[in-house]
Amino acid sequence: MLRNSLGCMLLALLLVGCASQNTSNTDNGRYKMDKDKAPEEAPDLSHVQDAEPRYEPYSKQGNKDYEVWGQSYQVMPNAAGYSEVGMASWYGMKFHGHLTSNGEKYDMYAMSAAHKSLPLPSYVRVTNLKNNKSAIVRVNDRGPFHSTRIIDVSYAAAYKLGMLDTGTTQVRVEVIMTDSPESRAVSNSNTTKVNFYIQVFASSSKQKVTELTAPLEQKFSLKSRIEQRDDVYRLQLGPINNEDIASKMLDNIRQQGFNQSFMVRDGVPKTK
Repeated sequence: MLRNSLGCMLLALLLVGCASQNTSNTDNGRYKMDKDKAPEEAPDLSHVQDAEPRYEPYSKQGNKDYEVWGQSYQVMPNAAGYSEVGMASWYGMKFHGHLTSNGEKYDMYAMSAAHKSLPLPSYVRVTNLKNNKSAIVRVNDRGPFHSTRIIDVSYAAAYKLGMLDTGTTQVRVEVIMTDSPESRAVSNSNTTKVNFYIQVFASSSKQKVTELTAPLEQKFSLKSRIEQRDDVYRLQLGPINNEDIASKMLDNIRQQGFNQSFMVRDGVPKTK
């Protein structure tokens, strides 16, 4: 029982991640500082670089729906297309060195941020609408748990946005998506001679196959087709133009419970 209780406590701490600068004293047991503040002797941040967007699979930690201080939050299944205007704040010394919601250590001198519902990690461009300064940050934490704010940026990002003195400012937050190798292979499939599909389901009932199409496309971020042969309907995901990537996708699909899946090689003429 004691081990289970300790595990639950650790999980709760990771879910909370960061909080806004104006939180109550309920988290004093975790943080040594009572209130957040800027570092007394900060390094030169004049040459700070934006976070460099790259493809990262969403982490297993920190991407489940959660509850903080009686408020429930739902995590987006995918960040694509997200854009929002609202108030931003920044967080610094109080949280420096503590674990973020996806298990990394918060570094106030790195270009990072916290968001209540974006999947972790995500890359976003934050634009200060008061001075038009912008910064690209990597979202790896949860917060700010303040109803009027949409994002908490690191001390370094706040410096670049010109909002250290004001503490808060109105911003626009826009997600920057980077395609996975699998997605790039799919997008290039119409220019290659050979494509690969992954057959995940077959049935004599077209209705059963059709009902699975949309959920599986969304789950695995792949298009699909239904092949009919000998009164059997076959649901196949793809196309994918790289055999190695298709093989990795097949392994992933099997691990998700579709143990009978297999790869199909399909000749496709080049597009002129």
